[in-house]
Amino acid sequence: MDFDLSSEQKLLRDSIVRFARGELNQEVVERDRAQSFRRDLWRHCAAVGLLGLPAPEEYGGVGLDPLSCAVALEALGYGCRDGGLVFSICAHVLACVVPVWQHGSEAQKQRYLRGLCDGTLVGAHAITEPDSGSDTFAMRLRAERAGDGWRLNGSKTFISNGPVADVVVVFAVTDPAKGFHGGVTAFLVDRGLAGFSAGQKFAKMGLRTSPVGELVFEDAVVASDAVLGTVGGGASVFGTAMDWERSLLVAAHVGTIERLLNTSIAYARSRSQFGQTIGKFQAVAHKIADMKVQLEAARLLVYRTASRLTTTRSISLDAAVTKLFVSESLLRTALDTVQVHGGYGFMEEYEVERALRDAVGSTLYSGTSEMQRNIIGRWLGL
Repeated sequence: MDFDLSSEQKLLRDSIVRFARGELNQEVVERDRAQSFRRDLWRHCAAVGLLGLPAPEEYGGVGLDPLSCAVALEALGYGCRDGGLVFSICAHVLACVVPVWQHGSEAQKQRYLRGLCDGTLVGAHAITEPDSGSDTFAMRLRAERAGDGWRLNGSKTFISNGPVADVVVVFAVTDPAKGFHGGVTAFLVDRGLAGFSAGQKFAKMGLRTSPVGELVFEDAVVASDAVLGTVGGGASVFGTAMDWERSLLVAAHVGTIERLLNTSIAYARSRSQFGQTIGKFQAVAHKIADMKVQLEAARLLVYRTASRLTTTRSISLDAAVTKLFVSESLLRTALDTVQVHGGYGFMEEYEVERALRDAVGSTLYSGTSEMQRNIIGRWLGL
């Protein structure tokens, strides 16, 4: 398949790289230390369309096709050194904006999408619980009928954007007898709802500028029009979010891999030891060569999967393959970048140690590498 970018896609990529470098990289080290989420930067990103990439223009979005969304997120990952901000944007767009756009009623789209796209609202996606991470069938948050609405009781944990979210896609059990497929429903829950609160905010190894925390529901009653999709249709909503997230969040990883590759090349050309630049040593050159191979393979996988996202029934397989390969490529590239830099790579000021800390999470969120291998195995009939 030919993935030569169109002139419009090249312009999109270049404009996002320039924006990210010019607006998003100030005081990244300090923001990481403080675990600071900046609403002003969030609004800057909204102003250039990043928060509504796939949403239709009629709802305030940009209306990009999935491949163009991948190009845009790749450019963001390349230009922006704040991995936490990039991750928060991806979580917002792919796991909140997309489900509302794909499964929301017209009234829900009118109510939420414009604010999600223009930066007024921060979105989150809440399915993980203390005792049900990868095991969604162990979900305990319950939603019971309460008059014309639903009463929610339980908690969610490790929710990206949770501490700052204005609207959350929440999954709750509505019919325990049916299990995850048919017995779980997705709801749109607003900040400020009585009985709904943000609990503990977690300190993390990486992605520190992307806030993560608990969400608590104590007799929180939502109206019937808070149901996203259909009652019992939560698995479909979740499947859509995961297909988009696993396919396109890793596009930002491709951009990061390219940035780390270029950083390593520049350092290997300038750092001298034993009378020559370290890039002349095979041990260093081979690491950088492997980065290039990982980059090209990762980009092709992402572009292929993005181009098939809305047209192929086996997209969950494609997404799992892509998420597995690209996330593990990012982690390997980040580790090799630190190794190429030696002692300097271990120091905060060179910023590659932060890239490594951020990369570790890529093999955990959106389904661990082990879960992706399980998905692939099932598709292969194993």
